[in-house]
Amino acid sequence: MLSTRQPNYFPNCGEINRFHEKIRKNGQEEQRMSEKDTLITILGPTASGKTALATKLAALVNGEIISADSRQVYRGMDIGTGKDLDEYEVDGLKIPYHLIDIVEPSYEYNVFEFQKHCLKAYSDICGRGNTPILCGGTGMYIESVMKGYRLVEVPENPELRAFLSTFSNEELVDRLKTLREVHNTTDSVNRDRIIRAIEIESYQKSHPEAVNDFPEINHKIFGIQIERETLKQRITERLKARLANGMVEEVEDLLEKGFTAEQLKFYGLEYKFVTQFATGELNRNDMFQKLNSAIHAFAKRQMTWFRKMEREGRQIHWIDGLRSDNDKLREVLSLCVKN
Repeated sequence: MLSTRQPNYFPNCGEINRFHEKIRKNGQEEQRMSEKDTLITILGPTASGKTALATKLAALVNGEIISADSRQVYRGMDIGTGKDLDEYEVDGLKIPYHLIDIVEPSYEYNVFEFQKHCLKAYSDICGRGNTPILCGGTGMYIESVMKGYRLVEVPENPELRAFLSTFSNEELVDRLKTLREVHNTTDSVNRDRIIRAIEIESYQKSHPEAVNDFPEINHKIFGIQIERETLKQRITERLKARLANGMVEEVEDLLEKGFTAEQLKFYGLEYKFVTQFATGELNRNDMFQKLNSAIHAFAKRQMTWFRKMEREGRQIHWIDGLRSDNDKLREVLSLCVKN
């Protein structure tokens, strides 16, 4: 049964009761898994306050968080990835979370595994009668849950590739157009990409059970938007705090455990530049300046991805990140109750 708990920080909120009343009207608990369940998504650039909003929302609606962060899946990479696990306790209530600390840093986790694990968590949360909340800034991961079909790791097909090598680019494009459109295959210039697209479409056509086993999901997407200069200031201050709180020591500890510098650099941003500092490639000032600039650029790329999602038809309800927590929560709850 969904909780109507009202934490101290958000008293007397009518939207909470309306939210739960809407859930109750959807039918009896045992019928819920046959209906289209709602997945609330909180997205935004780094340092925008996504986790704080998502966990406070979860405390109000008996929610569980599914992390959509490509680096927070790794154990031992805590400060650099900004796990901020303290935020998962709200007003004394521990908020359940998923897809954090699930693999070792040496493991190459990917979007295919994320989609599989995310859908499993989503199904489990709905099965408990709780509210799933997807929270993160990795646009590729978030989009993988909204596609409506399963991503499949398609193996290379040497025989098909040899056969396709005899076709002209124009003939390859025509062949691709005869296949069921699943992936964005607008690139008709790069021959290798056309062949790979045909390979993927052909595999999925012959393995429909792997693609179509996908739950019906009602998506409610909320984005946190902050004026660029303010976001830059937040990023810089947060970076200073993380360095003061042991981010360099975290990287040094990973190196001592046997992870190579190249392995850590692969994860980019904090792990790339702090590793360069730890191994003597950069001095501390250069490390800070380069890393700070890189995170600013990363935040810009995140927003570019989210805008692309909108252009492709995803409705994102943007919320002013500078509003009070109560105002942001009221807006989210109000929009969740509608429709």
